[in-house]
Amino acid sequence: MPFPVVGTEDIMSQKSHGTTEKPVMKNLRWNCDWDKADSVCCFNRHYAEESGYFAKTSFLNDENGEKEITFYDSVSGKPLYIAPRGRTWKEFVIESKAHGWPSFRDEEVVWENVRCLPNGEAVSLAGTHLGHNIPDAKGNRYCINLVSVAGRPAEK
Repeated sequence: MPFPVVGTEDIMSQKSHGTTEKPVMKNLRWNCDWDKADSVCCFNRHYAEESGYFAKTSFLNDENGEKEITFYDSVSGKPLYIAPRGRTWKEFVIESKAHGWPSFRDEEVVWENVRCLPNGEAVSLAGTHLGHNIPDAKGNRYCINLVSVAGRPAEK
Protein backbone atom coordinates (compact mmCIF):
# COMPACT_ATOMS: atom_id res chain seq x y z
CA MET A 1 0.00 0.00 0.00
CA PRO A 2 1.46 3.37 -0.95
CA PHE A 3 1.67 6.04 1.72
CA PRO A 4 0.16 8.25 2.74
CA VAL A 5 -3.31 6.70 2.80
CA VAL A 6 -5.47 9.37 1.19
CA GLY A 7 -8.90 10.29 2.48
CA THR A 8 -11.65 12.48 1.14
CA GLU A 9 -12.71 15.95 2.21
CA ASP A 10 -15.96 14.61 3.74
CA ILE A 11 -13.93 13.37 6.76
CA MET A 12 -13.65 17.03 7.74
CA SER A 13 -17.28 17.98 7.10
CA GLN A 14 -19.13 20.11 9.64
CA LYS A 15 -20.29 18.07 12.64
CA SER A 16 -21.81 18.90 16.02
CA HIS A 17 -18.50 20.29 17.39
CA GLY A 18 -16.66 21.80 14.45
CA THR A 19 -15.17 18.97 12.39
CA THR A 20 -15.72 16.45 15.21
CA GLU A 21 -18.78 15.09 17.00
CA LYS A 22 -17.53 16.04 20.46
CA PRO A 23 -14.92 18.30 22.05
CA VAL A 24 -11.38 17.35 22.99
CA MET A 25 -11.24 15.11 26.05
CA LYS A 26 -10.39 16.60 29.41
CA ASN A 27 -7.14 15.70 31.17
CA LEU A 28 -4.88 15.66 28.10
CA ARG A 29 -1.42 14.18 28.55
CA TRP A 30 1.75 16.24 28.92
CA ASN A 31 -0.09 19.25 30.41
CA CYS A 32 -1.39 20.32 27.00
CA ASP A 33 -3.70 23.31 27.07
CA TRP A 34 -7.34 22.23 26.57
CA ASP A 35 -8.53 25.46 24.93
CA LYS A 36 -5.65 25.41 22.45
CA ALA A 37 -6.29 21.73 21.75
CA ASP A 38 -10.03 22.16 21.15
CA SER A 39 -9.40 25.08 18.79
CA VAL A 40 -6.63 23.34 16.81
CA CYS A 41 -8.32 19.93 16.69
CA CYS A 42 -11.96 20.81 16.06
CA PHE A 43 -12.24 24.32 14.60
CA ASN A 44 -9.22 24.60 12.36
CA ARG A 45 -8.08 23.40 8.98
CA HIS A 46 -4.90 25.37 8.34
CA TYR A 47 -3.26 26.58 11.52
CA ALA A 48 -1.23 24.92 14.23
CA GLU A 49 -0.04 25.25 17.77
CA GLU A 50 2.99 27.51 17.75
CA SER A 51 6.30 26.06 16.63
CA GLY A 52 8.11 24.44 19.56
CA TYR A 53 4.95 24.16 21.69
CA PHE A 54 5.61 20.46 22.34
CA ALA A 55 8.95 21.35 24.00
CA LYS A 56 7.15 23.77 26.37
CA THR A 57 4.89 20.99 27.68
CA SER A 58 6.00 18.16 29.96
CA PHE A 59 6.36 15.82 26.94
CA LEU A 60 10.18 15.74 26.80
CA ASN A 61 10.43 15.43 30.59
CA ASP A 62 7.77 12.71 30.87
CA GLU A 63 9.00 10.56 27.98
CA ASN A 64 12.47 9.11 27.54
CA GLY A 65 12.17 6.78 24.57
CA GLU A 66 12.84 3.60 26.53
CA LYS A 67 9.74 2.15 24.88
CA GLU A 68 7.49 3.12 21.99
CA ILE A 69 4.96 5.82 22.81
CA THR A 70 1.41 5.58 21.52
CA PHE A 71 -0.09 8.95 20.62
CA TYR A 72 -3.89 9.00 20.89
CA ASP A 73 -6.47 11.21 19.17
CA SER A 74 -7.35 14.00 21.60
CA VAL A 75 -11.03 13.66 20.63
CA SER A 76 -11.67 9.92 20.09
CA GLY A 77 -8.86 8.31 22.10
CA LYS A 78 -7.92 6.06 19.16
CA PRO A 79 -4.23 5.39 18.52
CA LEU A 80 -2.81 7.55 15.71
CA TYR A 81 0.99 7.29 15.91
CA ILE A 82 3.46 4.97 17.63
CA ALA A 83 7.01 6.26 17.90
CA PRO A 84 9.85 5.87 17.63
CA ARG A 85 9.74 3.09 15.03
CA GLY A 86 12.55 2.51 12.57
CA ARG A 87 14.71 5.08 14.35
CA THR A 88 15.91 6.00 17.80
CA TRP A 89 14.21 8.26 20.34
CA LYS A 90 17.09 10.70 19.90
CA GLU A 91 16.50 10.83 16.13
CA PHE A 92 12.76 11.39 16.70
CA VAL A 93 13.43 14.26 19.12
CA ILE A 94 16.10 15.89 16.94
CA GLU A 95 13.84 15.83 13.87
CA SER A 96 10.85 17.10 15.86
CA LYS A 97 12.85 19.96 17.37
CA ALA A 98 14.29 20.88 13.97
CA HIS A 99 10.82 21.23 12.48
CA GLY A 100 9.03 22.59 15.56
CA TRP A 101 6.40 19.84 15.83
CA PRO A 102 6.45 16.13 16.61
CA SER A 103 7.40 14.60 13.26
CA PHE A 104 6.36 11.09 12.34
CA ARG A 105 7.28 8.78 9.46
CA ASP A 106 5.09 6.33 7.50
CA GLU A 107 5.92 3.33 9.71
CA GLU A 108 4.87 5.29 12.81
CA VAL A 109 1.34 6.07 11.54
CA VAL A 110 -1.63 3.93 12.61
CA TRP A 111 -3.23 4.03 9.17
CA GLU A 112 -6.51 2.46 10.26
CA ASN A 113 -7.27 5.78 12.06
CA VAL A 114 -5.34 8.42 10.02
CA ARG A 115 -5.75 9.85 6.54
CA CYS A 116 -4.05 12.56 4.52
CA LEU A 117 -6.19 14.74 2.32
CA PRO A 118 -5.00 15.58 -1.19
CA ASN A 119 -3.70 18.97 0.05
CA GLY A 120 -1.42 17.25 2.62
CA GLU A 121 -3.59 17.87 5.69
CA ALA A 122 -3.30 14.97 8.14
CA VAL A 123 -6.60 14.13 9.89
CA SER A 124 -8.07 11.42 12.07
CA LEU A 125 -11.15 9.53 10.93
CA ALA A 126 -12.97 11.28 13.82
CA GLY A 127 -12.41 14.61 12.01
CA THR A 128 -9.57 15.81 14.22
CA HIS A 129 -7.09 18.14 12.47
CA LEU A 130 -3.66 16.66 13.18
CA GLY A 131 -1.18 18.62 11.08
CA HIS A 132 0.34 18.26 7.62
CA ASN A 133 2.49 15.93 5.57
CA ILE A 134 5.60 17.90 4.60
CA PRO A 135 7.81 15.40 2.75
CA ASP A 136 11.58 15.74 2.79
CA ALA A 137 14.49 13.82 1.24
CA LYS A 138 13.77 10.83 3.53
CA GLY A 139 10.11 10.58 2.48
CA ASN A 140 6.81 11.53 4.06
CA ARG A 141 7.12 13.56 7.25
CA TYR A 142 3.95 14.20 9.23
CA CYS A 143 4.36 17.37 11.32
CA ILE A 144 1.68 16.91 13.95
CA ASN A 145 0.34 19.19 16.68
CA LEU A 146 1.03 17.65 20.09
CA VAL A 147 -2.37 18.92 21.29
CA SER A 148 -3.98 16.75 18.59
CA VAL A 149 -2.32 13.53 19.78
CA ALA A 150 -2.19 14.09 23.56
CA GLY A 151 -5.35 12.10 24.24
CA ARG A 152 -5.72 9.11 26.47
CA PRO A 153 -6.79 5.69 25.19
CA ALA A 154 -10.49 5.27 24.52
CA GLU A 155 -12.26 3.07 27.02
CA LYS A 156 -13.23 -0.24 25.51
